[in-house]
Amino acid sequence: MKSSNRPLSPHLQIYKLPLSARLSILHRLTGLALTAGAFVLVLWLWALAFNSGLAITIYSFFTTTIGKVFLIGWTFTFFYHFFNGMRHLLWDTANGLKVECINRSGITVILVSTVLTILVWTLGV
Repeated sequence: MKSSNRPLSPHLQIYKLPLSARLSILHRLTGLALTAGAFVLVLWLWALAFNSGLAITIYSFFTTTIGKVFLIGWTFTFFYHFFNGMRHLLWDTANGLKVECINRSGITVILVSTVLTILVWTLGV
């Protein structure tokens, strides 16, 4: 086999993932974050019923600045995962599969998720 001086594949630091790939990765990560948050929510509900000391500890954590950052992040992940899931359901009907539409809908999902997160935390909390 002849050796070549050129790379076999694009280097990861050079290659730029398309928007759809980055949003796909983000969708998977938000699913994991929602699952982790659901476990914390169930733990807090269990603690409310059976262990008031733990419930107070969890509540105290989420009233700190870092706790609120976690809650704001969890709110964004909820909205992003929900609306991106709607986007995937639209694709299941064979609509919106052109590259321009995929990019536009991805940006829309990010913007809507961000705006709703801001609205929830400024008006609702």
